[in-house]
Amino acid sequence: MKTKIENCLAVALLVGSTAVAAQISDYQSVTEELLRSPSSGDWLSWRGTQAGWGYSALDQINSENVGQLQLIWSWAMDDTGAGEAAPLIHDGVMFLPGPRGVIQALNAANGDLIWEYRPGITPTIEGSNAVALGPDQLGTAAMPTTAFAGVGRGVQKNIAIFGDMIYAATENASIRAIDARSGLLVWETPVADPALGYYYTAGPIVANGTLVTGINGCERYKDDVCFITGHDPLTGEERWRTDTVARPGTPGGDTWGDLPLRFRAGSDAWIAGSYDPEANLVYWGTAQAKPWARAVRGTSGDALYTNSTLALNPDTGEMVWYYQHLPGETHDMDEVFETVLVDVDGRQSLFKMGKLAILWQLDRISGEIIKATDVGYQTIVNVNPVTGAITYRDGLLPRIGEQIDMCPSTSGFKSWRAMAYSPQTSAMYIPITLNCELATFGPTEQVLGGGGTGPVRRINYPHPQSNGNLGELLVLDIPSGEVKWRYRSRAPINTAALTTAGGLVFFGDWDRRMFALDAENGDILWQTRVTTSAQGFPISYMVDGRQFIALPAATGGASWSSMLPRDLAPELVRPRNGNSMHVFALPAP
Repeated sequence: MKTKIENCLAVALLVGSTAVAAQISDYQSVTEELLRSPSSGDWLSWRGTQAGWGYSALDQINSENVGQLQLIWSWAMDDTGAGEAAPLIHDGVMFLPGPRGVIQALNAANGDLIWEYRPGITPTIEGSNAVALGPDQLGTAAMPTTAFAGVGRGVQKNIAIFGDMIYAATENASIRAIDARSGLLVWETPVADPALGYYYTAGPIVANGTLVTGINGCERYKDDVCFITGHDPLTGEERWRTDTVARPGTPGGDTWGDLPLRFRAGSDAWIAGSYDPEANLVYWGTAQAKPWARAVRGTSGDALYTNSTLALNPDTGEMVWYYQHLPGETHDMDEVFETVLVDVDGRQSLFKMGKLAILWQLDRISGEIIKATDVGYQTIVNVNPVTGAITYRDGLLPRIGEQIDMCPSTSGFKSWRAMAYSPQTSAMYIPITLNCELATFGPTEQVLGGGGTGPVRRINYPHPQSNGNLGELLVLDIPSGEVKWRYRSRAPINTAALTTAGGLVFFGDWDRRMFALDAENGDILWQTRVTTSAQGFPISYMVDGRQFIALPAATGGASWSSMLPRDLAPELVRPRNGNSMHVFALPAP
């Protein structure tokens, strides 16, 4: 790699390890224009571009030569938390988010460490007003420091890059800015009180000069609700806050019945969104209401704005439109996941898929439903493909203490493992887990600080159509909604999908395997095995004319990550540690 990096000094960290404190020289500031039209060799947004395709326009690695891929470098990450890394690439540097707020800058050509940011240890940048917040504090005496555990607390999925800084959201419900050249803390802004259960698992995106971030940890009863915020990237000052739960007396407030504010829980916004700069709209998903079952939480209406796609003006936070995929959802069927922006037959469209494996196509300007494609695996609802209207099937509405038989399980068919779009095939590549459940939902006492998600007693079993497989890569033709092909495996697919202009799709599974398949027909063209489960967000990038494929491995994360293989494929085992990054390329010429 050419000299963009110069080492300055070595600093002994308090934790007993030694890291290199270095500067990235000749750093190119990331502008709005660069975010909108990034170099094909960079990866500037968590899914590659602001449209969220998960697609690389690089084609040096293709269906003819991918079998020659070899490991070029690897990097061990912290094992103190779950790893679901979505790295960024800019000017030959990989910015890698790790568990518990750690961020590292690596030479993307050889894996050498440039700098490391470690919460509570890395100093602030000289002359800044930043307060270094430790792993267990907010840095403000006004807010308690004891936090609920929270499913996924400590996960850091994605970060954002803009100007001269890297932006992250923390497990203590703050947002921080790190100097991209040095790794020093520039500012940190508390957003919510972690003692009330608030935390982040996904980081910000940048939209028209605003940091937009969705909060998590909204299952506990409190006198507040979940929200999405916009922040000034230079100072961290909050510009706006938009609730994702309709409060009493506000538009949509009556959809929660007469529940007081403190018992309106859920609607977490825990997956980062997408941005359309021409429409100047940010698209963000929200999760289900909590507790999961209507009978437990005491609602009968739609419970806005849960399980919805929200279109927000990033300048003001105004909700321009919303589309609620599952009104009054009652089985823990999240619709919170990634948003993919694709124009189809001249229609500016938005695609979403949640746990039920229904692919929703919306007009991203108006929010109007275009098409709902049920792939036929779920047994809970009937969906009208034209209007998108859903009705629950007979006997499927949960009653407290009564067992129901449903597909999928509360783990869902689709989860945070993001789908990818390929403009070459006009298809969506979707990681699916094939599973069902005998579920018994239990009661929850309505008291301040109580609530939670359920409880639910689960008995998992394989999907009747699975032929004993838990994993599937489902490939849907977007114009027609028809299945192009399926790849199935005994082990669950445990990463997002990555498509490339080389006619390939990359992903990995729980059984430590990573794959490249022919994007047109599903033929396996390359595979390898790594330290532990493939887990996170694969990317592709180029440095000095050489294309690389980066595939993360990790443990922890979503509840089914260990539960389903243990219950349904007990012969599969994996190490309990091994969070790491593995980078592959063709042999050097």
